[in-house]
Parts: sequence; structure tokens; C-alpha cells
Amino acid sequence: MALSNDQIRAAAERLDHAEKTRTQIRQISLEHPGITIADAYAIQKAWVDMKIAQGHIVKGHKIGLTSKAMQSALNINEPDSGILLDDMFFADGGLVPSDRFIATRVEAELAFVMKTRLSGPDCTMFDVLNATDFVVPALEILDTRVERVDPQTKATRKIFDTIADNAANAGIVLGGRPIRPMDADLRWIGALCFRNGQLEETGLAAGVLNHPATSVAWLANKIAPNGLALEAGQVVLAGSFIRPIETRKGDTIQADYGPYGSVSCYFA
Repeated sequence: MALSNDQIRAAAERLDHAEKTRTQIRQISLEHPGITIADAYAIQKAWVDMKIAQGHIVKGHKIGLTSKAMQSALNINEPDSGILLDDMFFADGGLVPSDRFIATRVEAELAFVMKTRLSGPDCTMFDVLNATDFVVPALEILDTRVERVDPQTKATRKIFDTIADNAANAGIVLGGRPIRPMDADLRWIGALCFRNGQLEETGLAAGVLNHPATSVAWLANKIAPNGLALEAGQVVLAGSFIRPIETRKGDTIQADYGPYGSVSCYFA
């Protein structure tokens, strides 16, 4: 790792302050040009640890950058991940307080609710399906505590910035009809995504590493060297299969999953 413990802690404190004040910070990758992926995850962990110390509870994980197009755009060859905390969960059809966030976007995903503990290494999609209680349609609310474009250099965010920023995660809405993992070919579950009644994006879950369970297996294997696992009852967002939809105060977002129901929220 290129960053010292003090630099990691300072970056995490800046992110925490940015979230609380709704004021974006300069890209961490510009402040520390030698930053590594390991540094970025260390910053994320330090920030999550701060949140836990403030009384929040870990409820699961999110996986991002699961499409080949997004990975190519950021010049990486694997997804990234972040942590879901208790205050990130919003009710289906409920209100999302816009003034809590900076610049929200929404993605359609499948969420896996774990039945039994799942740990790597060597975890496969079949292990994931066996360990999953049910799969449910979901919306992920993204936010960015880091500037997307630097005003001075015009440099865009790097993967290091996104990972440190808890993989840009801000919220999750679960809805629709819970599905037993073997009762459907998850690859062919799709969604029509609307903003204020206008169709914005469509997609199939196969866009997530060809099968969303493969994404969950990747995460179990990724965190295994740190002695971590996906725990029973945790929610795992497998990754988006649409492009992010920009949202503003007053917007209603609905994802129609056909026979598997719909999930929606209103940005109040």
C-alpha cells in the first residue's frame, strides 16, 4: 500500500464530513497519485468503521462495475464492492429524503438475501444459489461524496475514488416478489425503469457477469482473505444491469420486473 495509516484515516474523515455536510471533496486519486486499490479499500473500511462507531449496523454488501462496458471504461478487470448499513434501507414506494444526499442516481439490480453463511475461497455460483434464501428486485441509490470531474484539471473520478467512497453507495429499496433462487433463470429477469412515468432504461440480469450469482461468488472469494464472509440474513446487491438514472427532488423512480413485481421510490 502507498498510503500511510494517517493518510487513510484522514481520507476517511474527509469522506465522512463530505457526506454529513453534502459537500463534495477533491478526488482522492489527485491528492494521492500513488494510491492503490488496496489503499482505496482501506479508506472504505476506515470510513465504515467510523460509521459503526457512530452506531450504524452492517446489513450487507453491494457489488458494482459488473458490466464489461463499465470495467473497460475504468480500465479494470473486476468489479468493486461496498458495505450496506442499516440507515441505507428505504421502504418500497416510500420517500427518499433528497436533502440527505448530494447528487443521486438510481440503478436496477437483483438483491440476494443469504440463508446460510457463504465464504470463499473457491466459491461458485452454485454455492451462492444453495446459500441464498431468496432473490428480490431492488433499486440502488448512488451518491458521490467525491467530485466526478475536477474543476481545475478536468480529470474524471478513478476507480480508487469510487471504492474509497464506499463504491458510491447511498441507499437501497427492496420490493417486488421474492424469488426462490432455483425457481427462475435469473439471467432472464429484466426490468423496465421509469422516471416520472417515462421509460429511461431497460436491461437483463445477464448483464451482471453473465449471471448475477457469479457476482456474489466473486465477492465471497474477494473478502475471504480478510477472514470475512457473507453472513446469514445479509443482503447482497449483485450489480446493476442498467445505466444509472439521474434523479432530482420530486422524481419518482419505478422499476417494473414483469412477473416478479415492481419496486419504486419518491425523492421528496
